[in-house]
Amino acid sequence: MEQTLTLACKLQPTSKQVTQIEKLLQAFADACNFANEQVKPKITSKTTIQSHVYRQLREQFGLSANQAVRVCARVGASRKTAKLKGRPVKEFKPTSADFDARIFSFREKDWSVSLTLLTGREHIKLDVGNYQRGKLKGRKPTSAQLCKLKDGQYYIHIQLTDDAPDPIKSDKVIGVDFGRREIAKTSTGKGWDGKQLNQIRDKFSNTRASVQAKASRKRDATRTKGTRSSRRRCRELLRRLSGKERRFQSWLNHSISAAIIREAKSLNAIVAIENLTGIRERTNQQPRSKIERRRSNSWAFYQLRQFLAYKGIREGVEVVAISPAYTSQTCHRCLHIGLRSEKVFKCGHCGWHGDADLNGAINISLIGQSVTLPGGSRILSCSLQDTVLRATESPAL
Repeated sequence: MEQTLTLACKLQPTSKQVTQIEKLLQAFADACNFANEQVKPKITSKTTIQSHVYRQLREQFGLSANQAVRVCARVGASRKTAKLKGRPVKEFKPTSADFDARIFSFREKDWSVSLTLLTGREHIKLDVGNYQRGKLKGRKPTSAQLCKLKDGQYYIHIQLTDDAPDPIKSDKVIGVDFGRREIAKTSTGKGWDGKQLNQIRDKFSNTRASVQAKASRKRDATRTKGTRSSRRRCRELLRRLSGKERRFQSWLNHSISAAIIREAKSLNAIVAIENLTGIRERTNQQPRSKIERRRSNSWAFYQLRQFLAYKGIREGVEVVAISPAYTSQTCHRCLHIGLRSEKVFKCGHCGWHGDADLNGAINISLIGQSVTLPGGSRILSCSLQDTVLRATESPAL
């Protein structure tokens, strides 16, 4: 199995190179829009799109051969994604352009990249840290994407493809229960409290509400409610706050996922998680306060799942997703339905009581064993057999 790692590296172009980059980004976007308009919407194959518009892309937009091929590939990929989501392809904007090995190369000797722009080849300096230098040292990447961010900075996203190690074959499974009170709880007893995250999110929410109120104020006939420049600064502050909160959430999910994968690798175990797809649609139908609805909708559980998946592939740790049905309501000892109240779980059948998230994580571990192991989970199968035996021995009603 191959795994692709994308490194975001900041560029340091000269003023002349900035002009050439802008022209390329605009030509790439215009070419994508042209190809999307000229080719029938149902066609998603990049080869078929190329056969229809390749010559026009070269002549009309001044693109090189490989740049025209990248345009066709971009349009085809966008159409496939839009088809899966049931939406039309949106207008392409001049914010990115794709490069392959013939129009892009990385030069370690002077830490720069060589890009084919509209007027020819340009060598652009990189501004990278130790992490990017360590990953790029001795490598010859063959694909990249040139991007322009909202702040006007230019980045090159370099793709590195490696062969991932074979996944671990083990009879051990670590279950991971996702939640808001505890962001993650493992069946081994490790947990990450979500109190700090909720406090920070509430702080950002209150700050955004205050700044947004100032940004939306207008002058009236009786009094002045802020100047135009002050409202502009408020809008800029809102954008910075949004990025700051997003980066904190991403850092936290990176830390949690890395710790879980490290533990699984040290124990030679598989990781089982809950498949929470569609949980927002289900929970939003329930009557809740405005604060609870905001906290639930800002819960980045899918990002945490993605981080676990790609870190697991990189380290050779298999990550499986199981159905979350009744994992938090079932007793892991006797497999009977119990009562969960906040953080406490009580079983009326066997009398076990304790941490509700730990109970759910152990259930996820047991179900993960039944999914990944050839013979299934011995504990789960024995408990099920005992349950069936008790049911058959009980008198008929």
